Amino acid sequence: MFKRRKTLALAAAATSAVMVASGCGGGGDGGGDGGPKEVTWVINSLPGAWQATSLAGGSVYVIQMLSGVLPYTGQWLPDATYEYDMDVLAEEPELVNDDPDEGPFEWSITLAEDAVWSDGEPMTGEDLRVSWMLGTSPDEGYCTGCDPRSSASNDKVESVEVDGKTATFQLKEGLADPEWMGLFDAHGQSGGFLPAHIAAENDWDVDDPDDLGEYYAWLHSERPEWSGGPYMITSGDLENEVVKEPNPNWFGEAPALDKITMPYNTDEGTFVNAFVNNEIDGGNPADYSEDVILQLEDVANAEVTVAEGATWEHIDLNLKNETLQDVELRRAIFTAIDRDDIANRNFGAGYPDYELKNNHTFGADSPYFVDHYENEPLGTGDLDEARSILEEAGYEGFESGEDLTLDGEEIGPFRLRSTDSTVRNTSVQLIQAQLSEIGITTNIEMTDDLGGMLAAAEYDIAQFGWSGSPYFVTTPQQQWHSESGSNFGGYANDEVDELTAQVDNAPDLDTAAELSNEAMAIHVPEAYVMPIMAEPNYFFANSDRLVNVHDNLQSSYRATYNIGEWDVAS
Repeated sequence: MFKRRKTLALAAAATSAVMVASGCGGGGDGGGDGGPKEVTWVINSLPGAWQATSLAGGSVYVIQMLSGVLPYTGQWLPDATYEYDMDVLAEEPELVNDDPDEGPFEWSITLAEDAVWSDGEPMTGEDLRVSWMLGTSPDEGYCTGCDPRSSASNDKVESVEVDGKTATFQLKEGLADPEWMGLFDAHGQSGGFLPAHIAAENDWDVDDPDDLGEYYAWLHSERPEWSGGPYMITSGDLENEVVKEPNPNWFGEAPALDKITMPYNTDEGTFVNAFVNNEIDGGNPADYSEDVILQLEDVANAEVTVAEGATWEHIDLNLKNETLQDVELRRAIFTAIDRDDIANRNFGAGYPDYELKNNHTFGADSPYFVDHYENEPLGTGDLDEARSILEEAGYEGFESGEDLTLDGEEIGPFRLRSTDSTVRNTSVQLIQAQLSEIGITTNIEMTDDLGGMLAAAEYDIAQFGWSGSPYFVTTPQQQWHSESGSNFGGYANDEVDELTAQVDNAPDLDTAAELSNEAMAIHVPEAYVMPIMAEPNYFFANSDRLVNVHDNLQSSYRATYNIGEWDVAS
């Protein structure tokens, strides 16, 4: 995919970023027989929209569905080095000023002269300007009805000056962004950038907030018939599959495959038979399935890898439920939940080296890691401590077999929700049993629309995953700030708001990490989001057939990060 490459060495300090919440088709043909080269790559859940910018579209499934379609300025590679896409770019983005005391923080991006959209229209700085506005919060006034899942970086921008292929970005007075290069890369909120000229073709004035809002809604509701990458979606829907074929106006190295089919299949139990029967060529599920992994490892032509990924499982409480606004009840709930039991039951046999995640933002191998659960009962499964918390707070009926009450009113039952995967099925059943030991009843409800469920806050207790990249500066504000669209359960703390805003505007990564840990020290005891562990991710592919296909645990795109380089054996 990249015929002109330039690698930028950046340390991978964390595994978080602009976070995204984490039917079998016919098999691949072609290869050595001279026929069309076709690959079938399974996606293990339904995408919620046709673009990933919005809350409803913010999932890894949407990102992977769009792989090979969106152009982007760079990405993190599997070895955690950063690479600019020098097909899309004319030169490396230039940081004009990085000292807010010396004037506005400023950088410029110049797109390649031969970079065009699939309809032949040139890619220009206007595409970047419009993509920036589409990613801003409604309060900025650029886009009516836009609901980006993380607008922090976009909202910092004061102005964008366009000169042909170049766009120059200036931040608001006094603001900085140590991760400025990521605004339009593969890990940004859209997974790349979007075309501006299509809005004009539909008579939408991008400088009219109402019109831009209509364009935003249209992008998320309509299958893209345009592309800025090596492939374009030629057919498909949000319920069954998408089919991709080469973009005739792709300006990089021509992709080798004639057709890629991506079926959505939530039933991982069917993967092995489908693989053995050549109905699918591989996949990189967002969920861990020990049975599937063990079965695939016994298939001769299956390349299988398992490693700790960028997706981490966590349990969230919905503070929009008035009952759960009581921090002592929340602390008792999290104390009764046994994280190690959940992790061991799910991963102990197939991945015995698992580690619990004790920092929301930084992995244990990060120089910025601080253990925020070392001195907390939260997640320990200590039922006596949980009952003690409830008793001191005035609750009654906290023994097994009783119904928890406060002032004579029953607490619960609570809606306990997750997507219908093997891991999460096991988890919610364990959580249900653990909470019953302190008198709390939960009703398990599964969903196949995670983004929609979270955006509507249709849960009391939820387990899902965040998936990101080595970026981290925008993460705390996205997850915990009271005005963040991704703060699904409505957590609000003025001090945390202030700290997360400072993280997002830190002059350097060291300062950003220190402030992030300060915010976490406040947030963790308030029992809003409790991490379990970074989930092992598995990847499988037909080793006899596929060429240049391998996993990328630094990216929500996973193995599809280099889809333009995929091939089949001749």
